[in-house]
Amino acid sequence: MVTTIVTPPAVPSPPTVTPATGASEQLLRRRAALNPEDPDRARLRARIIEANLPMAGRLARRYTGRGESYEDLAQVGALGLIKAVDGYDTDLGVPFAGYAIPTILGGIRRHFRDSAWAIRVPRSMQELSARLPEARSKLGQRHGREPTDAELADHLEVPVAQIVAAVTAFDFYRLQSVNEPRPGGNGVERIAHVGAADPGYAAVDDRLTLRGLLAALPLRERRILTMRFYGDLTQAEIAARVGLSQMHVSRLLTRSLAQLRAGMLR
Repeated sequence: MVTTIVTPPAVPSPPTVTPATGASEQLLRRRAALNPEDPDRARLRARIIEANLPMAGRLARRYTGRGESYEDLAQVGALGLIKAVDGYDTDLGVPFAGYAIPTILGGIRRHFRDSAWAIRVPRSMQELSARLPEARSKLGQRHGREPTDAELADHLEVPVAQIVAAVTAFDFYRLQSVNEPRPGGNGVERIAHVGAADPGYAAVDDRLTLRGLLAALPLRERRILTMRFYGDLTQAEIAARVGLSQMHVSRLLTRSLAQLRAGMLR
């Protein structure tokens, strides 16, 4: 069996150091030299973050086309940048770009792993799903055709069952909206083909319970209830038929209904 999975191309390597990141190192050293209570620390932090937001945006843009909007990815990248600014240690001698870029990319990847999947799947399946496109491309070039699941499993050194599971898991990355037209459905939305529970089912238990309560009533009271609610007779008409006063019929109806109501609430 051959299964198909479509995933965007691999993300290119991150950019090199920019003038903004180089200047940021100087600002970070100035910030680190200040007293923790010095208000200039907050102003320097804001300048560093603002200067490097374009870099975070470029990194986020490389992950577009994978089911998440650029705006959401840019926010995740900005949060990663803030984390990098706050966690950067000037004493280690590591370039700021060398610390910030992996931090931002790591935050974006975690977002895809933990938040972007429509249904939670095991991390191992997520990682295997991400490896499939490259393996499929290599084997396709080598054999000149679409590789089978067995060939993919052999190439990735995993059981065939895991390949099938990884492809199935990827189907849950983005569930299709029920408001989208169904393929071949002449524009009819998917939700139109979704069945619904018959509202009559909810009343089955009530009807069965009520049947037993009605059977427990005296015959005369059952007749009065039947004439009132099924025959749609007035109390005066019922009284004439059963040989009672209208007041007596009213009391019997009130008592019967109270008994039925109490039985339904038990």
